[in-house]
Amino acid sequence: MTAAELEKWLGTDTSRDAGQSDGGESVGHASGRRIVQLLRTKKDDLSDDDLAHMRKVVGYVRRHLAQRPDGDVTDTTWRHSLMNWGHDPLK
Repeated sequence: MTAAELEKWLGTDTSRDAGQSDGGESVGHASGRRIVQLLRTKKDDLSDDDLAHMRKVVGYVRRHLAQRPDGDVTDTTWRHSLMNWGHDPLK
């Protein structure tokens, strides 16, 4: 997803409802906000911490994709969670 697509998605109620949460913002939603920031940062300006976060994102997306449910995933929590992490599996 582009930074603009992800930012728009993160502004939806559906986005806020996806993922694990202890009553506050989900881990994926917080990660998505950071991903938007990183996508808008010049590559040369990324820190080691930024790169570590993106490795975490890639790992999460790979693990989650391996758990794809059967059938149409268009309106599923599985897809919404992935989208919070910056990946739309339908694209």
